[in-house]
Amino acid sequence: MIMTLYVTKALSDGNRLRTVAALLEHDELCVCQITEMLGLAPGTVSRHMGVLQNARLVESRKDGRWVHYRLSGSFPILVRQWLAQELSQAGVIAEDRVKLDAVIAADREDLCRSQRKRKCHSG
Repeated sequence: MIMTLYVTKALSDGNRLRTVAALLEHDELCVCQITEMLGLAPGTVSRHMGVLQNARLVESRKDGRWVHYRLSGSFPILVRQWLAQELSQAGVIAEDRVKLDAVIAADREDLCRSQRKRKCHSG
């Protein structure tokens, strides 16, 4: 019962749902790629990813300075199937697909550098 509450809470936020939808289609995404796709501040994305990790929906791995996320092996299969079906035609998810294709094609160093510049200029 407790895990069900964590899972439903984790999936109740639109940005976390968008992230899960992206991870349904990509084995793994770097946090900078997720940040760019969502258009949010890195700290906000980290908090969202923490909620998804606490619900055991995603796992992370560190590779040098990069943090990569993927759906966890314990991600409920019925929830995965339901989300894949329900989100497949959602407009915002289609927009995310297009944006993510460009983000994935970009050099991660350049992506992170541009995110740091935006953070410096907005703060």
